[in-house]
Amino acid sequence: MRRRAIALTVCGALVAGMTTGCWAERSALPAVRDFLIAWQVGNYEAAAGNTVGVDKQQVEDALSRVRQQLDAASLRLSLGTGVADSDVDQIIKKGDEADARFTVKIDLGENGQPWEYPGLMHLRRVGGQWKVVWTPSIIHTSLKPGQRLAVVTDEPERAPVTDTHGRSLMREVGAYDIGVFPGQLADPKKTLDLLAKQAVIDGGHRLDAERLLGRVRSAPPQDFLPLLTLQVPAHNALVRRLANIPGLKFNGVRAPIAAAYAPELIGSLGPATANRLQQVGAPYQPGDTIGVSGVQLLQQRRLAGTPTVRVVAQDETGKNTEELRSWEGQQPQEVQTTLDPSFQRKADNALAGLRHPASMVVLRPSTGEVLAVSNHGTSGRNLAFEGKYPPGLTFGIVSAEALFSRADMNQNTETTCPGNVTIGTETFTNRARPDGSFASHFAASCKTTLAQLSTKLDAQTLVNEAAQLGIGKSWGLTVPAFTGSVPTPANDGEKAATMIGEGRVQVSPLAMALVAAAAQNGTWKPPYVLKDIPKTVQAPPPQNLQPESIASLKKVLGLTASHGNARGVRVSGDVVGVAALTTYRDGDRNRTVSWFVGSSGDRAFAIAVEGSVNTREIAAKFLRGR
Repeated sequence: MRRRAIALTVCGALVAGMTTGCWAERSALPAVRDFLIAWQVGNYEAAAGNTVGVDKQQVEDALSRVRQQLDAASLRLSLGTGVADSDVDQIIKKGDEADARFTVKIDLGENGQPWEYPGLMHLRRVGGQWKVVWTPSIIHTSLKPGQRLAVVTDEPERAPVTDTHGRSLMREVGAYDIGVFPGQLADPKKTLDLLAKQAVIDGGHRLDAERLLGRVRSAPPQDFLPLLTLQVPAHNALVRRLANIPGLKFNGVRAPIAAAYAPELIGSLGPATANRLQQVGAPYQPGDTIGVSGVQLLQQRRLAGTPTVRVVAQDETGKNTEELRSWEGQQPQEVQTTLDPSFQRKADNALAGLRHPASMVVLRPSTGEVLAVSNHGTSGRNLAFEGKYPPGLTFGIVSAEALFSRADMNQNTETTCPGNVTIGTETFTNRARPDGSFASHFAASCKTTLAQLSTKLDAQTLVNEAAQLGIGKSWGLTVPAFTGSVPTPANDGEKAATMIGEGRVQVSPLAMALVAAAAQNGTWKPPYVLKDIPKTVQAPPPQNLQPESIASLKKVLGLTASHGNARGVRVSGDVVGVAALTTYRDGDRNRTVSWFVGSSGDRAFAIAVEGSVNTREIAAKFLRGR
C-alpha cells in the first residue's frame, strides 16, 4: 500500500508539471488518478487538460470554483467508494468506454462540517489515451449543467437572557445591518478588503477579510448577506465611513442588542470580529452577531445555538433546486438570571448622580441569589463583581466574628480605644475614646481597638475565619468575580493591619455583600446569578457559623447602624451595617474608597465608591427605594 501511495504522489507531481509519462499506459486508472490528483492539489489547468467534451477553460473554471462555493478548508479525493470490504469495482471498462468511482471528502471550513460523498466519472479512449468526459456531475452526481453549489446557513433566533420574572434583559436599539448581495459585487475582494480596513470596532476589533471573502463566495449570490450590525448612535462615525465602500448595502433596523440594565454583567451583542471569533469558535462566522461581553459572551453557544448548514445546488437564477446535504443545528436555550428589576432599579437610582465610579451588589442571604448588580461610571467594567479594594473597617465584620468565635469575646467585652497604638512596626491612630464595650468602640470606628485585639488571634486563624466567610475561596460562580485575598500576615504589625482591613487585604463589593449576608443569616452561602447553568467548578458548601457569635455580631452591627459610623442609614428597625472610608496607595497615587456593607431583612448589600462620599446616604436612598 505504501509503494502504491508513493506512486500516486509521483504521478501527481508529473501531472502537475504537465508531463504525460504516466498516460502511456492502456489502463484507464492513470487518467482517473491523474485527474483526481490535479483537482485536489489545485492544478485545474492540468485536470482540465485530461478531459474531453467541452472547452478546457470551462472545466478549469468549474473545478476552481468548488472550493470557493463551499468555502472549503480542504478537499481530498480518492479512488473507490471508500466503503470497507466493498465488492464494487473502482473502474468498470467496456471497450473504449469506462466508468470510475471515487470519493470526495470536503472540510467545509468555517461552517465547521465534514462532508463525504461518492463521485462518478465517465471516461473515453481518444487517440489511444483515456480522457475524462466532462460534466458538472463529476463535481457532484446531482449537479446539472448551469448549476452551482452554495452553502446556506440558517441561524435560529437567539434566546433571551431574562430576569427573575422571565422578562428579557435586552432592549431594542437603532442599528444598521450592513452587508452585500454576493452576486452583485463587481470585485468582492476589493469590497471586503476595504470593509476590513475601515471597520475598526470598539477600540481595535477588526473583521477578517479572508474569512469574509470565503463566506461571500460560498453564499447564495442573490440573497442579502449581513456582514455586521452596528448600533447607532454609538457607531455613527463608522457607518459614515463605510458608506463610501462600493457594494455595501445598509438596512436600518431595530435590534435587541443592548442590555436594558446591568450591562457590565449582562453584556451586549456585536459583530463577529477576528479576535472575537477566536473566543467563541466554530460554527460562528464573520457577519454573525454574537455576544461580545458579559453573559452574552460567556453563554454564546447556549444563547445562539448553532446554525443549520445546508449544501444546495442552485440554478443560474439563484434558485435552490436540490438540497445535497444538511447538518441540523442546535436550538438556542434561554439563560435566566436571578436579577430582580425592582432591586436593580433601586440600586441604579442610589448610585445615580455620583461624581465618582461606584458599584453596588444586592443579594438574598437565605439563598445566595444576586438580586442587583449596579455599576456607575466604571467604563464598562463590572467592578461590583471584579473590583479589588481594601475593605477598611468593613472588614471588622470578619474580625469581630473571629474574635467572638475564637477568642471568647462578645459584644459586651470591655475594650479600650486609645488615640494611637503601635503593634510590631505598625502604628494605628484614631480619635481616643473612653473605655467601654467592644460594640461601642466598633460603632465608633476605633481602629486601635481592633489592632490591639489582634493579639488574641494567631495569623492563620484570622485567615481561616475570612475563608469561612468566603473571602479568597472559589465560589463556583459562572461569571467572573474577585473573591478576595487575605494573605497570611507575616508579623504582628501585618496581622493588626489585616484586622482593620488594610495592608494587603483586598475584596470586591460582592465578597463583602456575602459577608453581610452571612452575618444576617448565620450561614455563608455561595452566590449565584445564573440559574440552571452547568458549572465548570463546583460551588463550595454553605458554611454554618456559631449562633452565639452571630447573635453578638448582629448586636454590634445594629448599634453601628443606630448610633455609630452608619448612623442615619436606618429607615426601618432591622437595618444593620457598617460604613468605612479607607485611603490606600495604588502605584504612585493615593486613592480613597468609601464603603457601606449591611443588610435589612432578607437582603444584604455592599456599596463601594472610588472617592470620599457619604455612603450612609446612598444606602438610605437604596433602602427607601428612591
